[in-house]
Amino acid sequence: MSFLWDKGKPLDERVLRYTAGEDYALDERLVAYDVRASIAHAEMLHAQGLLSREDLDAIRSGLTALGEEHARGEWHIELSDEDGQTALEKRLTARIGPAGGRVHLGRSRNDQVLTALRLYLLDVVEELAAGAAAVAEALGRLAAREANTVLPGYTHMQQAMPSSVPLWAGGFASEIRDDAEGLRLVRRRISKCPLGSAAGYGTPGLPIDREATRAALGFDVVHEPVTAVQLSRGKAEAQLLFEISLLMQDLGRLAADVLLFYTQEFAFLELPDAFTTGSSIMPQKRNPDVFELIRGRSATAQACLVEALAIYAKLPSGYQRDLQLLKVPLFRAIDIARQTLDLLPHAIDAMRFRPERIRLDPAIHAAEAANALVVSEGIPFREAYRRIAEQLNRKS
Repeated sequence: MSFLWDKGKPLDERVLRYTAGEDYALDERLVAYDVRASIAHAEMLHAQGLLSREDLDAIRSGLTALGEEHARGEWHIELSDEDGQTALEKRLTARIGPAGGRVHLGRSRNDQVLTALRLYLLDVVEELAAGAAAVAEALGRLAAREANTVLPGYTHMQQAMPSSVPLWAGGFASEIRDDAEGLRLVRRRISKCPLGSAAGYGTPGLPIDREATRAALGFDVVHEPVTAVQLSRGKAEAQLLFEISLLMQDLGRLAADVLLFYTQEFAFLELPDAFTTGSSIMPQKRNPDVFELIRGRSATAQACLVEALAIYAKLPSGYQRDLQLLKVPLFRAIDIARQTLDLLPHAIDAMRFRPERIRLDPAIHAAEAANALVVSEGIPFREAYRRIAEQLNRKS
Protein backbone atom coordinates (compact mmCIF):
# COMPACT_ATOMS: atom_id res chain seq x y z
CA MET A 1 0.00 0.00 0.00
CA SER A 2 1.15 3.53 -0.74
CA PHE A 3 -0.27 6.83 0.46
CA LEU A 4 0.17 10.42 -0.66
CA TRP A 5 2.08 11.03 2.55
CA ASP A 6 4.08 7.77 2.36
CA LYS A 7 7.68 8.13 3.57
CA GLY A 8 8.69 4.51 3.16
CA LYS A 9 7.73 3.24 6.60
CA PRO A 10 4.96 0.65 6.99
CA LEU A 11 1.58 1.53 8.48
CA ASP A 12 -0.15 -0.83 10.89
CA GLU A 13 -3.24 -2.24 9.13
CA ARG A 14 -5.32 -1.52 12.24
CA VAL A 15 -4.35 2.15 12.08
CA LEU A 16 -5.47 2.33 8.44
CA ARG A 17 -8.82 0.78 9.22
CA TYR A 18 -9.39 3.06 12.17
CA THR A 19 -8.28 6.30 10.54
CA ALA A 20 -9.87 5.68 7.15
CA GLY A 21 -13.08 4.49 8.79
CA GLU A 22 -15.98 5.00 6.39
CA ASP A 23 -14.26 7.89 4.65
CA TYR A 24 -13.12 5.99 1.57
CA ALA A 25 -16.68 4.79 0.93
CA LEU A 26 -18.24 8.16 1.67
CA ASP A 27 -15.89 9.81 -0.81
CA GLU A 28 -17.56 7.93 -3.67
CA ARG A 29 -20.07 10.75 -4.05
CA LEU A 30 -17.30 13.35 -4.28
CA VAL A 31 -15.25 11.87 -7.13
CA ALA A 32 -16.90 13.88 -9.91
CA TYR A 33 -16.44 17.09 -7.92
CA ASP A 34 -12.82 16.25 -7.14
CA VAL A 35 -12.18 15.70 -10.85
CA ARG A 36 -13.72 19.07 -11.68
CA ALA A 37 -11.73 20.91 -9.00
CA SER A 38 -8.48 19.14 -9.90
CA ILE A 39 -8.81 20.14 -13.55
CA ALA A 40 -9.46 23.76 -12.56
CA HIS A 41 -6.41 23.65 -10.27
CA ALA A 42 -4.22 22.22 -13.04
CA GLU A 43 -5.39 24.88 -15.49
CA MET A 44 -4.48 27.57 -12.94
CA LEU A 45 -1.02 26.03 -12.45
CA HIS A 46 -0.46 26.11 -16.19
CA ALA A 47 -1.61 29.74 -16.46
CA GLN A 48 0.85 30.63 -13.70
CA GLY A 49 3.73 28.94 -15.50
CA LEU A 50 3.91 26.10 -12.97
CA LEU A 51 2.73 23.31 -15.29
CA SER A 52 3.54 22.65 -18.94
CA ARG A 53 0.87 22.49 -21.63
CA GLU A 54 1.74 18.84 -22.28
CA ASP A 55 1.26 17.94 -18.63
CA LEU A 56 -1.96 19.94 -18.40
CA ASP A 57 -3.42 18.13 -21.41
CA ALA A 58 -2.46 14.75 -19.96
CA ILE A 59 -3.91 15.63 -16.54
CA ARG A 60 -7.14 16.97 -18.01
CA SER A 61 -7.74 13.98 -20.29
CA GLY A 62 -6.71 11.49 -17.61
CA LEU A 63 -8.96 12.99 -14.93
CA THR A 64 -11.89 13.30 -17.34
CA ALA A 65 -11.58 9.64 -18.31
CA LEU A 66 -11.29 8.53 -14.68
CA GLY A 67 -14.36 10.54 -13.76
CA GLU A 68 -16.39 9.02 -16.57
CA GLU A 69 -15.22 5.51 -15.70
CA HIS A 70 -16.14 6.02 -12.04
CA ALA A 71 -19.59 7.26 -13.04
CA ARG A 72 -20.07 4.04 -15.01
CA GLY A 73 -19.06 1.98 -11.97
CA GLU A 74 -15.82 0.71 -13.50
CA TRP A 75 -13.75 1.51 -10.41
CA HIS A 76 -14.39 2.32 -6.77
CA ILE A 77 -12.41 3.75 -3.89
CA GLU A 78 -10.87 0.97 -1.81
CA LEU A 79 -9.78 0.92 1.82
CA SER A 80 -6.20 0.63 0.57
CA ASP A 81 -6.68 4.02 -1.12
CA GLU A 82 -7.41 5.60 2.27
CA ASP A 83 -9.58 8.31 0.69
CA GLY A 84 -10.95 9.58 -2.61
CA GLN A 85 -8.11 12.04 -3.18
CA THR A 86 -5.47 9.32 -2.96
CA ALA A 87 -7.54 6.99 -5.14
CA LEU A 88 -7.80 9.58 -7.88
CA GLU A 89 -4.17 10.67 -7.85
CA LYS A 90 -2.87 7.08 -7.76
CA ARG A 91 -4.99 6.10 -10.73
CA LEU A 92 -4.09 9.27 -12.60
CA THR A 93 -0.35 8.72 -12.10
CA ALA A 94 -0.66 5.07 -13.13
CA ARG A 95 -2.39 6.20 -16.31
CA ILE A 96 -0.36 9.25 -17.43
CA GLY A 97 2.94 8.82 -15.59
CA PRO A 98 4.90 11.50 -13.69
CA ALA A 99 2.54 14.29 -14.80
CA GLY A 100 -0.03 12.84 -12.40
CA GLY A 101 2.25 13.69 -9.50
CA ARG A 102 2.41 17.34 -10.54
CA VAL A 103 -1.29 18.13 -10.08
CA HIS A 104 -0.97 18.41 -6.30
CA LEU A 105 1.42 21.36 -6.39
CA GLY A 106 -0.06 24.28 -4.46
CA ARG A 107 -2.74 22.38 -2.58
CA SER A 108 -3.27 19.95 0.31
CA ARG A 109 -5.79 17.20 0.78
CA ASN A 110 -7.39 19.57 3.30
CA ASP A 111 -8.41 22.21 0.75
CA GLN A 112 -8.82 19.59 -1.99
CA VAL A 113 -11.50 17.58 -0.18
CA LEU A 114 -13.20 20.69 1.18
CA THR A 115 -13.44 22.13 -2.34
CA ALA A 116 -15.05 18.93 -3.65
CA LEU A 117 -17.37 18.81 -0.64
CA ARG A 118 -18.53 22.39 -1.10
CA LEU A 119 -19.15 21.88 -4.81
CA TYR A 120 -21.22 18.82 -3.90
CA LEU A 121 -23.15 20.74 -1.23
CA LEU A 122 -23.97 23.54 -3.67
CA ASP A 123 -25.72 20.94 -5.84
CA VAL A 124 -27.35 19.31 -2.80
CA VAL A 125 -28.84 22.60 -1.61
CA GLU A 126 -30.50 23.17 -4.98
CA GLU A 127 -31.69 19.56 -5.20
CA LEU A 128 -33.24 19.57 -1.72
CA ALA A 129 -34.81 22.99 -2.23
CA ALA A 130 -36.35 21.79 -5.49
CA GLY A 131 -37.55 18.64 -3.72
CA ALA A 132 -39.19 20.70 -0.99
CA ALA A 133 -40.87 22.86 -3.63
CA ALA A 134 -42.20 19.67 -5.28
CA VAL A 135 -43.80 18.60 -1.98
CA ALA A 136 -45.41 22.04 -1.66
CA GLU A 137 -46.72 21.75 -5.22
CA ALA A 138 -48.20 18.32 -4.44
CA LEU A 139 -49.96 19.84 -1.43
CA GLY A 140 -51.28 22.52 -3.77
CA ARG A 141 -52.68 19.86 -6.07
CA LEU A 142 -54.29 18.15 -3.07
CA ALA A 143 -55.89 21.44 -2.04
CA ALA A 144 -57.28 21.91 -5.55
CA ARG A 145 -58.69 18.37 -5.67
CA GLU A 146 -60.29 18.79 -2.25
CA ALA A 147 -61.29 22.43 -2.65
CA ASN A 148 -64.70 21.89 -1.01
CA THR A 149 -63.69 19.44 1.69
CA VAL A 150 -64.17 20.86 5.17
CA LEU A 151 -62.03 19.84 8.14
CA PRO A 152 -62.19 20.63 11.82
CA GLY A 153 -59.30 22.77 12.96
CA TYR A 154 -57.76 21.51 16.19
CA THR A 155 -56.19 23.09 19.24
CA HIS A 156 -55.22 20.92 22.23
CA MET A 157 -56.40 17.95 20.12
CA GLN A 158 -59.99 19.27 20.36
CA GLN A 159 -62.13 20.68 17.57
CA ALA A 160 -61.66 24.44 17.75
CA MET A 161 -62.56 26.27 14.53
CA PRO A 162 -63.70 25.30 11.05
CA SER A 163 -60.93 24.59 8.57
CA SER A 164 -60.64 22.88 5.20
CA VAL A 165 -58.24 20.74 3.23
CA PRO A 166 -57.01 23.81 1.30
CA LEU A 167 -56.28 25.62 4.57
CA TRP A 168 -54.60 22.58 6.11
CA ALA A 169 -52.53 21.73 3.04
CA GLY A 170 -51.78 25.38 2.34
CA GLY A 171 -50.28 25.91 5.78
CA PHE A 172 -47.86 23.04 5.33
CA ALA A 173 -47.06 24.09 1.75
CA SER A 174 -46.18 27.60 2.90
CA GLU A 175 -43.81 26.37 5.61
CA ILE A 176 -42.17 23.83 3.30
CA ARG A 177 -41.53 26.59 0.75
CA ASP A 178 -39.97 28.57 3.59
CA ASP A 179 -37.76 25.53 4.29
CA ALA A 180 -36.68 25.56 0.64
CA GLU A 181 -35.69 29.20 0.97
CA GLY A 182 -33.78 28.39 4.16
CA LEU A 183 -31.85 25.67 2.36
CA ARG A 184 -30.81 28.06 -0.38
CA LEU A 185 -29.60 30.59 2.18
CA VAL A 186 -26.95 28.09 3.27
CA ARG A 187 -25.19 28.92 0.00
CA ARG A 188 -23.63 32.00 1.62
CA ARG A 189 -21.35 29.81 3.71
CA ILE A 190 -20.88 27.01 1.18
CA SER A 191 -19.95 29.18 -1.79
CA LYS A 192 -16.53 30.30 -0.50
CA CYS A 193 -13.68 28.74 -2.48
CA PRO A 194 -11.12 27.12 -0.15
CA LEU A 195 -8.78 25.96 -2.92
CA GLY A 196 -5.27 27.36 -2.47
CA SER A 197 -5.51 27.61 1.31
CA ALA A 198 -3.69 24.24 1.34
CA ALA A 199 -3.21 22.93 4.88
CA GLY A 200 -4.56 26.18 6.28
CA TYR A 201 -1.59 28.49 5.80
CA GLY A 202 -1.45 29.05 2.05
CA THR A 203 1.30 28.08 -0.40
CA PRO A 204 4.50 29.98 0.46
CA GLY A 205 6.76 30.62 -2.51
CA LEU A 206 4.17 29.71 -5.17
CA PRO A 207 2.47 32.36 -7.32
CA ILE A 208 -0.93 30.63 -7.42
CA ASP A 209 -4.08 32.48 -8.53
CA ARG A 210 -6.94 31.68 -6.16
CA GLU A 211 -9.32 34.00 -7.98
CA ALA A 212 -8.84 32.00 -11.19
CA THR A 213 -9.90 28.73 -9.57
CA ARG A 214 -12.79 30.45 -7.80
CA ALA A 215 -14.11 31.76 -11.12
CA ALA A 216 -13.56 28.45 -12.92
CA LEU A 217 -15.49 26.53 -10.27
CA GLY A 218 -18.31 29.04 -9.86
CA PHE A 219 -17.85 29.89 -6.19
CA ASP A 220 -19.11 33.31 -5.11
CA VAL A 221 -15.93 34.43 -3.33
CA VAL A 222 -12.44 33.29 -2.40
CA HIS A 223 -12.35 32.16 1.22
CA GLU A 224 -9.98 34.58 2.90
CA PRO A 225 -7.76 34.67 4.83
CA VAL A 226 -6.34 31.20 4.42
CA THR A 227 -6.41 30.65 8.19
CA ALA A 228 -10.18 31.12 8.21
CA VAL A 229 -10.78 28.09 6.00
CA GLN A 230 -10.15 25.40 8.61
CA LEU A 231 -11.88 27.49 11.28
CA SER A 232 -14.98 27.45 9.06
CA ARG A 233 -15.10 23.65 8.86
CA GLY A 234 -18.38 22.32 10.18
CA LYS A 235 -20.25 25.62 10.10
CA ALA A 236 -21.75 25.32 6.61
CA GLU A 237 -22.36 21.64 7.30
CA ALA A 238 -24.17 22.41 10.56
CA GLN A 239 -26.23 25.18 8.95
CA LEU A 240 -27.32 22.80 6.20
CA LEU A 241 -28.14 20.13 8.79
CA PHE A 242 -30.18 22.68 10.74
CA GLU A 243 -32.22 23.55 7.66
CA ILE A 244 -32.67 19.86 6.86
CA SER A 245 -33.85 19.33 10.45
CA LEU A 246 -36.45 22.10 10.10
CA LEU A 247 -37.64 20.64 6.80
CA MET A 248 -37.86 17.11 8.18
CA GLN A 249 -39.69 18.42 11.25
CA ASP A 250 -42.33 20.02 9.02
CA LEU A 251 -42.61 16.82 7.00
CA GLY A 252 -42.85 14.85 10.25
CA ARG A 253 -45.70 17.04 11.50
CA LEU A 254 -47.47 16.62 8.16
CA ALA A 255 -47.03 12.87 8.53
CA ALA A 256 -48.40 12.99 12.09
CA ASP A 257 -51.60 14.62 10.83
CA VAL A 258 -51.93 12.10 8.02
CA LEU A 259 -51.51 9.24 10.49
CA LEU A 260 -54.22 10.69 12.73
CA PHE A 261 -56.60 11.29 9.83
CA TYR A 262 -55.98 7.73 8.56
CA THR A 263 -57.07 5.99 11.78
CA GLN A 264 -60.39 4.16 11.75
CA GLU A 265 -61.64 6.52 14.44
CA PHE A 266 -61.04 9.58 12.24
CA ALA A 267 -61.13 7.95 8.78
CA PHE A 268 -60.83 11.37 7.15
CA LEU A 269 -58.67 10.09 4.33
CA GLU A 270 -57.66 6.95 2.50
CA LEU A 271 -54.34 5.77 1.16
CA PRO A 272 -53.95 3.31 -1.71
CA ASP A 273 -52.38 -0.10 -1.23
CA ALA A 274 -49.25 1.07 -3.08
CA PHE A 275 -48.43 3.38 -0.16
CA THR A 276 -49.31 1.09 2.72
CA THR A 277 -47.97 -2.22 3.99
CA GLY A 278 -49.50 -5.27 5.66
CA SER A 279 -49.27 -7.24 8.86
CA SER A 280 -47.68 -10.67 9.18
CA ILE A 281 -50.44 -11.80 11.55
CA MET A 282 -53.53 -9.63 10.97
CA PRO A 283 -54.97 -10.04 7.45
CA GLN A 284 -57.07 -6.88 7.63
CA LYS A 285 -54.23 -4.46 8.33
CA ARG A 286 -53.00 -1.78 5.92
CA ASN A 287 -50.28 0.12 7.73
CA PRO A 288 -49.16 3.67 6.84
CA ASP A 289 -45.50 2.82 7.45
CA VAL A 290 -44.22 5.48 5.05
CA PHE A 291 -45.68 8.27 7.13
CA GLU A 292 -44.61 6.68 10.41
CA LEU A 293 -41.01 6.57 9.16
CA ILE A 294 -41.16 10.15 7.90
CA ARG A 295 -42.30 11.16 11.38
CA GLY A 296 -39.54 9.10 12.98
CA ARG A 297 -36.74 10.22 10.68
CA SER A 298 -37.17 13.82 11.73
CA ALA A 299 -35.44 12.65 14.92
CA THR A 300 -32.57 11.20 12.89
CA ALA A 301 -32.06 14.53 11.12
CA GLN A 302 -31.91 16.33 14.45
CA ALA A 303 -29.44 13.78 15.79
CA CYS A 304 -27.19 14.36 12.77
CA LEU A 305 -27.18 18.08 13.52
CA VAL A 306 -26.23 17.51 17.15
CA GLU A 307 -23.48 15.07 16.15
CA ALA A 308 -21.98 17.54 13.67
CA LEU A 309 -22.06 20.41 16.16
CA ALA A 310 -20.33 18.28 18.77
CA ILE A 311 -17.54 17.13 16.42
CA TYR A 312 -16.10 20.56 15.71
CA ALA A 313 -17.00 22.35 18.95
CA LYS A 314 -13.90 23.54 20.84
CA LEU A 315 -11.38 22.24 18.31
CA PRO A 316 -8.21 24.34 18.18
CA SER A 317 -7.37 26.28 15.02
CA GLY A 318 -5.89 24.54 11.99
CA TYR A 319 -6.89 21.20 10.52
CA GLN A 320 -7.76 18.37 12.92
CA ARG A 321 -8.58 14.82 11.78
CA ASP A 322 -11.82 14.96 13.80
CA LEU A 323 -13.27 17.02 10.94
CA GLN A 324 -13.28 13.95 8.70
CA LEU A 325 -16.12 12.61 10.86
CA LEU A 326 -18.48 15.37 9.74
CA LYS A 327 -19.21 13.47 6.53
CA VAL A 328 -21.11 10.69 8.33
CA PRO A 329 -23.95 12.76 9.86
CA LEU A 330 -23.91 15.20 6.94
CA PHE A 331 -24.37 12.58 4.24
CA ARG A 332 -26.84 10.58 6.32
CA ALA A 333 -29.16 13.56 6.80
CA ILE A 334 -28.85 14.55 3.14
CA ASP A 335 -29.81 11.05 2.06
CA ILE A 336 -32.78 10.89 4.45
CA ALA A 337 -34.09 14.23 3.20
CA ARG A 338 -33.48 13.30 -0.44
CA GLN A 339 -35.34 9.98 -0.13
CA THR A 340 -38.23 11.54 1.76
CA LEU A 341 -38.64 14.37 -0.73
CA ASP A 342 -38.51 11.93 -3.63
CA LEU A 343 -41.31 9.79 -2.19
CA LEU A 344 -43.66 12.29 -0.58
CA PRO A 345 -45.13 14.07 -3.64
CA HIS A 346 -46.29 10.72 -5.01
CA ALA A 347 -47.81 9.76 -1.66
CA ILE A 348 -49.64 13.10 -1.44
CA ASP A 349 -50.93 12.71 -4.99
CA ALA A 350 -52.37 9.33 -3.98
CA MET A 351 -54.31 10.71 -0.97
CA ARG A 352 -58.07 11.01 -1.07
CA PHE A 353 -60.19 12.61 1.64
CA ARG A 354 -63.57 11.14 2.65
CA PRO A 355 -65.97 14.06 3.19
CA GLU A 356 -68.76 11.69 4.23
CA ARG A 357 -66.71 10.66 7.27
CA ILE A 358 -65.81 14.18 8.40
CA ARG A 359 -68.07 15.58 11.11
CA LEU A 360 -67.76 19.05 12.59
CA ASP A 361 -68.98 19.67 16.14
CA PRO A 362 -71.75 22.32 15.87
CA ALA A 363 -69.98 24.27 18.64
CA ILE A 364 -67.00 24.74 16.32
CA HIS A 365 -68.62 27.96 15.08
CA ALA A 366 -68.68 29.56 18.56
CA ALA A 367 -65.89 32.06 17.93
CA GLU A 368 -67.54 33.13 14.69
CA ALA A 369 -70.85 33.60 16.52
CA ALA A 370 -69.16 35.76 19.18
CA ASN A 371 -67.54 37.88 16.48
CA ALA A 372 -70.92 38.31 14.80
CA LEU A 373 -72.43 39.65 18.03
CA VAL A 374 -69.67 42.22 18.33
CA VAL A 375 -70.28 43.36 14.77
CA SER A 376 -74.09 43.41 14.98
CA GLU A 377 -74.57 44.79 18.51
CA GLY A 378 -71.35 46.69 19.12
CA ILE A 379 -70.81 44.98 22.48
CA PRO A 380 -67.32 44.19 23.89
CA PHE A 381 -65.88 40.89 22.74
CA ARG A 382 -65.75 39.58 26.33
CA GLU A 383 -69.50 40.13 26.67
CA ALA A 384 -70.16 38.35 23.39
CA TYR A 385 -67.85 35.51 24.47
CA ARG A 386 -69.81 35.10 27.73
CA ARG A 387 -73.20 35.11 26.02
CA ILE A 388 -72.19 32.46 23.46
CA ALA A 389 -70.67 30.32 26.23
CA GLU A 390 -73.94 30.50 28.19
CA GLN A 391 -75.94 29.46 25.12
CA LEU A 392 -73.69 26.45 24.60
CA ASN A 393 -73.95 25.48 28.26
CA ARG A 394 -77.76 25.55 28.10
CA LYS A 395 -77.72 23.29 25.04
CA SER A 396 -75.44 20.78 26.69
